[in-house]
Amino acid sequence: MFETILDEEERGQVGIGTLIVFIAMVLVAAIAAGVLINTAGFLQTQAEATGEESTSQVSERLQVVSQSGDISDDVANTTERGIGELEFVVASAPGADNIDLNEVSVELVGTAGQETFQLDEDPPATNDIFTTADDSNVLTDNSDRAEVTINLQATDTFEDDDGYALTEGDSLTVTFTTASGASTTTEIRVPTTLVGDDGDSVRL
Repeated sequence: MFETILDEEERGQVGIGTLIVFIAMVLVAAIAAGVLINTAGFLQTQAEATGEESTSQVSERLQVVSQSGDISDDVANTTERGIGELEFVVASAPGADNIDLNEVSVELVGTAGQETFQLDEDPPATNDIFTTADDSNVLTDNSDRAEVTINLQATDTFEDDDGYALTEGDSLTVTFTTASGASTTTEIRVPTTLVGDDGDSVRL
């Protein structure tokens, strides 16, 4: 059944062929392992970066503590009563890193259309951190509080020059978006009857 090779030269040739095949298999396996290791490292790095960005978009956002508006007897160049200026008290959400208010954008969506601007654009917006003594506009701790003021009558619209001033019964959606892309949306609804004098503040 088995053929015995007695010729020493023929036996040596068979051994060299097997060795070449073995070395080739080892080289292919080594190359494949190197490719897999490099790919795994790249995927790990990309996954870590994606995870950090996703965490930032969830946690690094503003939290609206309170919202109010100033009553005006003649908003939008009319004799109607309404809200000409909005005031928000904001803080950083739990788990958020430092948030630079000057890099926060505001989006207004209402009956007058849509408008986006930065919190450092004065007018229509101003911001002031009143819980610290310095002039920094960066929220560094969850206990920090900042007052954000938006002059609705100083905003521009495509339809008219009266801005986004709200009359009784109007509503407005305000969205704050931080530099990391995390958004916070709040709804402003003006009561159908405003109780108070011109210049008074009312919670919305």
